[in-house]
This record gives sequence, C-alpha cells and structure tokens, in this order.
Amino acid sequence: MTQHALAIDRREQEQIDPADRARLDEMIAFIRDHDDKKALAAILPNLSTADRAVMSRYCRFSHAALLVFPRQLAAALLDLRASGLDIGKIIPSVVVRERLCLRYGVHPEALDVGIVHAPVDGADGRQREIEIFLLTVAPGTGQDEIAAGERVHSHETHIAFEVSAPDTVILSGLRATLTGPGQMRCDGGGYNAYEDATVLYFRPASPSSRMLGRVELIVKGHHPEIVRTHRSESTPPQATSRSAKQLLQLMTGAWTTQAIAAAAELSLADHLADSGGATGERLAELADTDPDSLSRLLRYLTSLGILRSAQGRVQLTELGHLLRTDTDCSLHPLAQLYGGLFYESFGQLTHTVRTGRQAFEHVFGANHFDYIAERPELARLFDRAMAASAAMFTPVADFVDFSAARVVVDVAGGDGELLGKVLGAVPHLRGVLLERSHVIEAAREKLGRLGCAERCEFVAGDFTRTIPGGGDVYILSRVLHDWDDEQCLSILRRCADAMAEGTELLVLERLLPEGDSPSLATAWDVHMMCNVGGRERTLSHYRRLLQESGFQLHAQCQLPLDAALLRARRRTPRS
Repeated sequence: MTQHALAIDRREQEQIDPADRARLDEMIAFIRDHDDKKALAAILPNLSTADRAVMSRYCRFSHAALLVFPRQLAAALLDLRASGLDIGKIIPSVVVRERLCLRYGVHPEALDVGIVHAPVDGADGRQREIEIFLLTVAPGTGQDEIAAGERVHSHETHIAFEVSAPDTVILSGLRATLTGPGQMRCDGGGYNAYEDATVLYFRPASPSSRMLGRVELIVKGHHPEIVRTHRSESTPPQATSRSAKQLLQLMTGAWTTQAIAAAAELSLADHLADSGGATGERLAELADTDPDSLSRLLRYLTSLGILRSAQGRVQLTELGHLLRTDTDCSLHPLAQLYGGLFYESFGQLTHTVRTGRQAFEHVFGANHFDYIAERPELARLFDRAMAASAAMFTPVADFVDFSAARVVVDVAGGDGELLGKVLGAVPHLRGVLLERSHVIEAAREKLGRLGCAERCEFVAGDFTRTIPGGGDVYILSRVLHDWDDEQCLSILRRCADAMAEGTELLVLERLLPEGDSPSLATAWDVHMMCNVGGRERTLSHYRRLLQESGFQLHAQCQLPLDAALLRARRRTPRS
C-alpha cells in the first residue's frame, strides 16, 4: 500500500474530527488540572474569593461535558477507546437532542445523539468524568450547519458540580450567588427520577471561554419548589428559537423592501386590479417577466399579506391595493423611492452613526434636496411620494376653523396636496403656495385638477430665505423634520416675521413618543438622520422650538399614520 493510500486509510479510521479532538483534549486537561476551588475560579471569575470559598464548601467538581460530531457512531467509540479513554456503554440522549432540534428547527428523527462517560483522574487524586455527547453527522445529511454552530458557540459544553448538602436554604443561596455576583442566568433544569437527582442549569451572561457553555448544579433528591422557581426565571429553548426567528425576520427586512419595490416597478397591482385577479402565468405575460421567478416573488408577497391566492388566481389584498397607481391613497411612489434612492443610501447607515454625517451625501455627493432637484424624473417621483401620505392630511380642515380666515399660506407645500384639500373644504379661502420653481408646475397642475388653481397664488422661492406675508393661517407640513434645531428656529422666526399677532401656524409632523411606545416616528427619525439631516421630535421638543421663535402652542390633534397637527399662535413681540 502506498504512503498516500495509508494516509487516506488513516483519515477514514479517524471518526473524531480534528477540531473536536482538540476540544476534547482541552476538556480532559481541564478536568485533570482543576480541583473544586480552581474550577469555581475558572467559571466564576467575577466572584470574590470569599464567595468562592463558601461555594467550595458545598460544590464538588464532578464532571465536564462537550458535544462532538463523528461521521459514524460505532467507529467513533473505537476511536475514543484507541485514544486511551475507558469508554462505557453508549446511551441515547433525549434532552440534548430536543435542545438541538429546538435550536436549529429540525425534526427529532433527523438527529442521532448518544452519551458516553469515561473516568479522568484529577491532580488532587479524585476521579471525575468526561461526558461526551456524540451527534452523528454523516456526509450528505445536511447537519454540517449544526456542527459548525455548536463548535463556535459551545451550547452543550458544561461544567458540573455536585451539591453535597441537599438543603433548600443552601440551594437557594447557591442560586442567588450564581445569578447575582456570579453573573449567570437561569437556563432550565428538572428532576431525573432514574438517578433521583435534581439538576439546575446556568449559562454565563457573557461567555468568556468556549469551554463554558453552561454550568450545572446536581443535588440528590427531588426539590420541586426550587425547580419551579428556577424554571420561572429561565429562558426556555423554545423562547430562544422564537427570538432567533424574530431577529431573522427583522434582519431580512431589506428583502421585504425590495420585494415591494419590485411589485411597484412591475405594476403588479395595476395588472391585477385591471384583470380582477389573474393566474401566475397570465400575470407573467402582463408584466413581461420570467414565469418561474415571478411565481417565487408572488409567493413571498403572499406571505407578506400583499397578495392572496384563491382558486389558482392571484388577487390583491387590502395592502396590495395601496400599490395601485390609480387610487387616492396610493403608496406606489413611496415603494419606488424607499426601494430605490433611499435604499441605496440606507446601506451606509453605519457611516452616519459613526460620523454624524448624512449617508445620502456620502453616497451621492450632494444633499438629497439638491440631488433630486437636478434630476427631473426623480423630482417628479419624490413629489408624488411626498403626496402619497395624503391620508394624514384629510382631517386637517375638520380640526381647524377657517371661517374667519381669508388667506392660507402653505410654506414648502410640495405639489399642493394639502392645500388642495383645505381649499376644497373651505370654498371662501384663497391659497398661497410657496415652493421651489421646479415644483410649481406640478402644483399648478394638481390644484387645477382639484378645481382650486384659480383661488391660489403660486410663489416660487426659497422658504429658508423669505416667506410671503399677508396670510391669516400658515402651514408647515413635514418641513421642520428636515432640519436641525438651529435651522428650525430660523424657519420659524421667518414665519413669525411674516405673520401678524394672533395669526395661526399649523405644523404637521410625526411626533416621537416621550417613552418607548411604538410609533412610525421612531423609524422615520433614523431615516431623517441617515438621508436628510433632520430629525423627528417629541411634543415637548416642538413646544420649546415654537416658544423660542415667538409662538405659543395652544392645541394638538392626532392625525392618521402617527402624525399630529400642532396649532400655535404668533405671540405679541416683546418690547
């Protein structure tokens, strides 16, 4: 036999992977070199010497365990015995198998886990044990991911101590020491009737070594009260699995953004609305797409609740209808904007967090206002996107009494969506729309369609420099959140200079909650930081800005989409 063939034959006989062999040798060395006190010091470095001395009175280092991944179980036993370990009989491990199934989402029948024990002599003359869990990972089983994950995180590696005094008070004290100054967290446990022993599991809050995945306290007898308390403070494997699933869903949010953007770009909602629903094949024809690729996108969109499938036909849900281009509340342009321009810059969010500078400027070389203004097609998309949240504007005319007003001035009013709703609801009002010159034409067209253009004056200008006077009511809708506090104060003061005493200012913004309650404003605040250079603010923050710039906040009204209408009046200037 050649040297090459001998090497291959030797590798085939080695059923314990070299990485696992190194971990096993390391664990055996730990058992040989550590007595009770040294083991406690190794796993509880945060405990004081006095606390460890107390624990060593009651805790005896009994064994250490780890999980290895042979290709064949029987051959692995031969390999272990050949290495000098006096391996006993292999027995199935139901507990470890269940934990692995929950952790990696596999069926129990797919895993074959066994346990063997071997004695190891300690330096102090006492005999302890090495407990070896063996998970068979044969080629082609698809379980290499489990082996890789366990080798990195050592979830099943543990150090075990026998408690010499089966007393409830002592057990409670040991638990309190481990979870308090020991900085461990409860990790389950139970009663083993076969061995008549109670086992309490602990896991370090911040593992300092791959050797230490878990600590076990083993005490003779059944201690149900202690077990109930311990379990109530534990995070079960099911909860860990649920948390991992939730985090994965959050991390793949970018995929959701792009799937919705693709649906918008392909006009899937329009095709389905026009046809009243269609088969996947027919929709592929209408959208000019690859049928197989589209079917997979449709399945994902269905899981998101945007589409539904009924009798072989794809149909729009309530969410899906919002992606149509022919509805009053269409979010189609927002899907394109968030999945396009802002998606690209959001990929550099870390740059913003590290430097305090806009990722948009970092990516595109200009602030988003200038960049968009120089690109007519993008500017039209942006203006449509800003009007897409029209639902938040609808109640404004209901909350404000315009009966005594003659002129309403919409500062940076975009394409006139809000001003059109106000003028439409109050026929005697006249409007003034202040906007950049490239937006004015779109606003004139929008207000013309709404039948309000003849009652509106269109003023091209920069609101950060000049604001028209003569209005009875002024509107700042989603303007202030684009700017930092200093710029906000400058804008508000210019408004105050243009307004007479008692004139009302309407501010429409999303408000950050004062506490941790959920709100769209929290996500939009990060968006403003990353892409615009502004921020969302709390009510108290806006109240302070208004106060400093010459206004008195006198009312707040809740609007749709987590927005708010803030009503303030121009105060009498101080002499």
